[in-house]
Amino acid sequence: MRFNVVFRYIGMVLLLNSLFLFTSTGVAYYYGDGAVPHLLFSALLCTLSGIIPLIFVPNTAEISNSEGMMIVVGSWVLSCILGAAPYALWGGEFTLSNALFESVSGFTTTGATVVSNIEALPHGILFWRASTHWIGGVGIIVFILSVLPTMGGASLVLYRSEMSPAALRQFKMRAKEAVRVIASVYVVLTFLETLALMICGLSLFDAITHSFATIATGGFSTKNLSIASFNNPAAEVVVMIFMFIAGMNFGLLFAITIGNFSAIKYSEVLKYYFFANVIGILIVTFDLYGSQYDSLIQALRYASFQVLSLGTSTGFASADSSVWSPFAQMIIIYFTLQCACAGSTSGGIKTDRIVILYNSIVRKMKHIIYPNAVFHISVDKIKVTDVALEMNLIYIILYLAIIFVSTLFLTGSGLDIVTAFSGSAACMGNAGPGLGTVGSFENYKHLTHAGKIVLSIVMLLGRLEIYGILILFSKKMWK
Repeated sequence: MRFNVVFRYIGMVLLLNSLFLFTSTGVAYYYGDGAVPHLLFSALLCTLSGIIPLIFVPNTAEISNSEGMMIVVGSWVLSCILGAAPYALWGGEFTLSNALFESVSGFTTTGATVVSNIEALPHGILFWRASTHWIGGVGIIVFILSVLPTMGGASLVLYRSEMSPAALRQFKMRAKEAVRVIASVYVVLTFLETLALMICGLSLFDAITHSFATIATGGFSTKNLSIASFNNPAAEVVVMIFMFIAGMNFGLLFAITIGNFSAIKYSEVLKYYFFANVIGILIVTFDLYGSQYDSLIQALRYASFQVLSLGTSTGFASADSSVWSPFAQMIIIYFTLQCACAGSTSGGIKTDRIVILYNSIVRKMKHIIYPNAVFHISVDKIKVTDVALEMNLIYIILYLAIIFVSTLFLTGSGLDIVTAFSGSAACMGNAGPGLGTVGSFENYKHLTHAGKIVLSIVMLLGRLEIYGILILFSKKMWK
């Protein structure tokens, strides 16, 4: 493995981060909030870290698969570490472990926070928090590929290393085309939501930061009570619409925008995604009606927002779901585990894998009835091989196993089972809030330093879909 080449490409990513850090510095200067030196120093540090390998390492357009994977993992890890600098320098509630947790949560679009008084943070820091969502939401490497389209064979290797196998099955196009589609849809959706939120009465700053968090399905808000602080039903509707859209496959979204509406008709995953959310919302609505809310409309308002928020791994909150009935909480936990579609900015197991798992069970039942028959599985007109079925099952088992181990560790550190399990599930699914003491209007500040480090690793495992981290422990990877 050529580590000099790896660091050269990681340097490109760090320069991208520095661009947003300089922008955040400009925001801090505009508002005169005192965060200018902290953000400026962080921007210069990030720029220096990124430009040195670009100067001293010769350019190469060809990289190996192992180098591509190392570039992706290294980019995420170093972005999170350097992204913690503004928080650590600002101080206040940000100890080193808190700063790292907040940075990892931002870049992985988890939205879990350790800040108890978000509104006390300066505008520059808040903008940087939102920016980490926007950078991480579409994928750090995808951003690099979109601005550096002439990278030769390296672009294909990096694209395959960044995108999950479930998403790659959906993007039936070349790497450059897929990157263009993803970046275009991402930017357009962000612009449209910003405009819509401003029409609903939000300030430009709040509209931009919440759009960054929504389209990235992140969840960082500029308010202590998240979306609930605005008490703005129109804004909630806008956010719900864009959360649902951001949870869709971006390739499918692009097909719709160019008039290929037949893509909706034949997408089994999209149908499941839509009806699962509708059914979940209705079930929670009727459970809350009469017990939590006297008005059916009110119950529908809060149920729909919370289900969509966690079902897309966004993590915004319009109500405190920690006080809801255990039945409603279990529905929310299911959506926290599942989340939205592959090829979107969402985390979680993904609806694609749930659909494949369901079809696998159906095929097995058919085999039991007709042992000599041959049955094939196709999802959205794409044949799923037996190897893919095996990988799908292994991934789901690994996913749940990591949540179990994390839960075990957190309960051992003194947390109750509800907080430990829901927090682990929320961090693994990059969803943010859980239940108990890490609920919708709570935070993760009270966790031990070790607990925060463990959940930071869990967030990265969820964002890189497990294998990206585990493959680092292979001896062949380092040759």
